[in-house]
Amino acid sequence: MNPNQAREILRKVRQIEIRTKRLVTDALSGQYHSVFKGRGMNFEEVREYSPGDEVRTIDWNVTARTGRPFVKKFTEERELTIVLVVDVSASGNFGSTQQSKKELSAELASVLAYSAIRNNDKVALILFSDQIEHYIPPRKGRHHVLRVVREILFFRPKNRGTNLGNALDFANKVISRRAVVFLISDFHAEGFQQALRLAGKRHDLVAVPVHDPKERALPSIGLLTVEDAETGEQLEIDTSDSSIRRRFSELAQTRFQKLERELRGAGVDVLPLQTDKPYMPALIQFFAVRAHRR
Repeated sequence: MNPNQAREILRKVRQIEIRTKRLVTDALSGQYHSVFKGRGMNFEEVREYSPGDEVRTIDWNVTARTGRPFVKKFTEERELTIVLVVDVSASGNFGSTQQSKKELSAELASVLAYSAIRNNDKVALILFSDQIEHYIPPRKGRHHVLRVVREILFFRPKNRGTNLGNALDFANKVISRRAVVFLISDFHAEGFQQALRLAGKRHDLVAVPVHDPKERALPSIGLLTVEDAETGEQLEIDTSDSSIRRRFSELAQTRFQKLERELRGAGVDVLPLQTDKPYMPALIQFFAVRAHRR
């Protein structure tokens, strides 16, 4: 990497740091903290029983020694591990608006990472294609999050395909304790349903499907050569034919409905995003729904 490239990377990382930190402060202050539970309950102290205390919290050993009832007091363990599982396959480079799916994924992951460190939580990163491309173990602190953001923005994957099941299996293997896992992908993959269910049972799993509007509807612009970014396969389409455009939309709608059923059926939370819409309202609404459910 030459000095100019290094300076450009630092500039972009700093730019996204400033933007996402402002969004976290202005829009998400307090919401992140309220919607994600800690890993469990920590014992804090033993105190004398008061009317209204849960009988099941009575410490029978201390009660027997003193002759007076005492209860154990617990506090929620607030420290969390946030795991960002981000799809870096070739299909993420597509974008018909101002940003690609990859760029939207990177900014969302950055907002989540900065939200985590503001609450003294750990952040881990898994970048995947059809293999595990890169793993950063969970740590805390601003410098760690800057490294995470830099890797999301500038990492160059070796492979082009997508294997969601492999990514989820890897997360289960390397993250031993319960964590909050954000799976950020366009979900152009098959055969990941079992891995999704297993990860959803082990962790607090949030699926984030990221799509572009042109994946749902073709414009009428005449002959168009489209290429599968992951396989390289090309196909020529006459987009001026209304029946072809209609069939494309129907197939796309069927695919998205199938994906939604699979995600909901696995019992995981879903945060759908599109490149032509601001993501912050959707994220705030997602946090609000989770807070209400708690």
